[in-house]
Amino acid sequence: MTIRNLEYALRPRSIAVIGASDDKGSVGETLTENVLDGGFAGPVYLVNPKHRRIAGRDCFASIDALPETPDLAVIATPPHTIPSLIAELGKKGTPAAVIVTAGFDRDLKQKMLDAARPTCLRIIGPNCLGLWVPALGVDANFGMAKPTPGKLAFLSQSGALVGGVLDWATSHGIGFSYVVSMGEMADVDVGDLLDFLAADISTGAILLYLETIPSARKFMSASRSAARAKPVVVIKSGRSEASAKAAATHTGALAGSDASVAAAFRRAGLVRVEDLEDLFTAAETLTCLKPVAGNEILIVTNGGGAGVLAVDDLVQTGGALAKLKPDLLAKLDAILPKTWSRANPIDIIGDATPERYAATMEAVLEDANANAILVMNCPTALASSTGAAEAVIGAVERHKHNSGVPPILTNWLGAAVADEARAKFQEANIPSYESPRDAIKGFGFLWQYARAQEALMRTPPREADLSDINSEAARAAMAAAAKEGRALLTEPEAKAVLRAYGIPTVPTRVAATPQEVEATASELLEHAPALAVKVLSEDISHKSDVGGVRLGLQSPADAREAAEDIKSRVAKSRPDARLEGFTVQPMIVRPNAHELLLGVSEDRLFGPVILFGAGGVATEVVRDSAVALPPLDVELARDLMRQTRIYNLLKGFRDRPPADLEAIADALVRLSQLVVDIPALRELDVNPLLADERGIIALDARISIDPAQIAMPGPNPRLAIRPYPNQWEAAVETSQRLPVLIRPIRPADEPILAAFQAKLSPEDIRFRFLAPRKEFSHKTNARFTQIDYARAMAFIALSMDQAEMWGVARLVADPDYLSAEYAVIVRSDLKGRGLGWTLMHHLIRYAESEGLRDLHGDVLAANERMLRMCRELGFEIEADPEDLALRKVRLKLPLEKMA
Repeated sequence: MTIRNLEYALRPRSIAVIGASDDKGSVGETLTENVLDGGFAGPVYLVNPKHRRIAGRDCFASIDALPETPDLAVIATPPHTIPSLIAELGKKGTPAAVIVTAGFDRDLKQKMLDAARPTCLRIIGPNCLGLWVPALGVDANFGMAKPTPGKLAFLSQSGALVGGVLDWATSHGIGFSYVVSMGEMADVDVGDLLDFLAADISTGAILLYLETIPSARKFMSASRSAARAKPVVVIKSGRSEASAKAAATHTGALAGSDASVAAAFRRAGLVRVEDLEDLFTAAETLTCLKPVAGNEILIVTNGGGAGVLAVDDLVQTGGALAKLKPDLLAKLDAILPKTWSRANPIDIIGDATPERYAATMEAVLEDANANAILVMNCPTALASSTGAAEAVIGAVERHKHNSGVPPILTNWLGAAVADEARAKFQEANIPSYESPRDAIKGFGFLWQYARAQEALMRTPPREADLSDINSEAARAAMAAAAKEGRALLTEPEAKAVLRAYGIPTVPTRVAATPQEVEATASELLEHAPALAVKVLSEDISHKSDVGGVRLGLQSPADAREAAEDIKSRVAKSRPDARLEGFTVQPMIVRPNAHELLLGVSEDRLFGPVILFGAGGVATEVVRDSAVALPPLDVELARDLMRQTRIYNLLKGFRDRPPADLEAIADALVRLSQLVVDIPALRELDVNPLLADERGIIALDARISIDPAQIAMPGPNPRLAIRPYPNQWEAAVETSQRLPVLIRPIRPADEPILAAFQAKLSPEDIRFRFLAPRKEFSHKTNARFTQIDYARAMAFIALSMDQAEMWGVARLVADPDYLSAEYAVIVRSDLKGRGLGWTLMHHLIRYAESEGLRDLHGDVLAANERMLRMCRELGFEIEADPEDLALRKVRLKLPLEKMA
């Protein structure tokens, strides 16, 4: 369930307060007073069997006694009464409720949800402060704040935090479209609310405070959808182990590892902040300004030191100083003292008057070569700080109709002396910050959001060729362990899994005794200069910790002695461990190689995650690693690598050549595919993976599985992001005997999509997009190719060599995943070959398999070919009453039930 009936909670036409009261200091009294005094224009009904009148209004004894069905019920009654009240509201027809009551155990919470389910009554809470919709006067909460209308939405799992944020926002003149205290999110959760806000035109940006994420896959889909439409800034508690435990105690839910949370936010395109101060800064910035495309800023200041501090913070956040154009330099030379800085920051000297500020702003607003302008002021006795602020506001006002003017941020230093100036900036809707650091962070939020979206829309340079993967061989290696009841694979078994997925491994032999080690060494030393001998025991996962690894052995006798020594050491340090023997392998001598770590682990919230970083025995000390959510493509793998310090070394330095970065990225993609294909996989370590200019090779590997799931087929249901559905690939013939490959679209298909679009006639483009269109930008095509398979599908028809795209049929489901809008288009020179029919049949079968109830779309009345296809496929066709040139088409699913 997602946004069904949420509009009644967030845009109610009538409200009932259940548990209304006039008892001084009670939650019921505060709640009643807020709802009545909030300015809500619709009817408000009070319900409490113990009162006949409250606050001069009639009070009803029961829900059934209400004269009409309220859209929204706000409930403040003891926990044990809630399930029956929800059932009564459902019987009455109320579609939404906010439950501020706390103190629910698991059983009582389930009874509440069971009571709501038959009528799809949506519940916000329990254990929440309530909600605000300032533009409608909805004040359905027991808080103190009275926020003003604005374009900012705030969703918080903490009710107490809502009060603090709203108090700060009121003092800074920041308004809100919606404020929702989500509480325990028993029903309506952050994913549902993000889906609602993504399409809400009254919301320009979203702030989130989270302690947990109840449904990872839904959250990833909803947050990605919302972040593509508007900035989403999130603060997530539980970064440390102690705070994660506190969050779990608070919410009754798991917090997840912070590295996995950060990876999820990055993948979704969210902007993460670390503390409340940064959240306030983000709120002030996003209320006034829109995101910018670049990271270059121009700074105007009357204090050189303040400008230098701003530059320090700018560099730390990844921003850059804009270069001054020659025309701007000439203008500034003419109006500023000879001692001005002649560089960015533009230091207009400490005695700068309001007139000098005005002249400087006129110049930079006409010729700024920057993504934003930061104007700073240090108070002096020589000029008025307030006058300087007025001069800046005046200059901005005179240029407000100039589309080329970048966003303006201000920092007036000082306390009381700057209060009046800040108030004037607030009135002019120009963000003003108390410190250079806050101003630079504000600018950072503007470009980091745009940069995050740009990174998500990068087209992979190529699609990894995974045709050599042998998943059955990997599954067989795991099945052998599962058959013996083992969760931990032996080193040879783990390496067999890696080889099956095309990750090179060092040849490894197994020897049961030191004598067998000696015999094996004799054979291997004929082709290798030295050997490595390691302990083989399913009870020992970290061999080096028990002295179970010996390297550089150059004779059979050395190998035997090493095995005997390992056996002795293990017996002393791990007498409980069962020794199965030893592994013997040739030493890989690659002096320029880097030791890397590739891994898979299971996060409590987000399921399987991929890890990359610096490897070797000191990996846990060095702690240079990054995490990403699978599935990965080549570009996402490279992005994961770029997040580590060792990546800079892998690019080469001094006389050390670059490592084969493509081979490393390819290994990460293959590891990701292993996670997708085999749900039984639980943990995997490849450490070390050697990487140099010649490629990669895995020296050691550790894999643990869930033996009970060894027969479970892929794709892995625990993934937070739905993977590429390769089961929907099909080589078929159209009705006109044209061989064609039908498969889901992939991000790397952008180039062939662009080539396909170039062969569409203007009329076909108009028929598909219901309007003429001359070109398709990279941003547009990235959205067409980088789809969320959990909510959308696009099947493309390809030539059998996959060199050309011939057609595409797509659907986009609503957030409730009940209905989907569809579209189909075939290359103009290939119409009449049966491609459209083939694509539509494939799309309909997919929609049926997903449980969708219908496909619908808009078709131009002039598009007779499409309307004829719709009739023959069984679509219902109706004229659009609002546009006579359009036809509404709808196909009820599943087709079998239509007979």
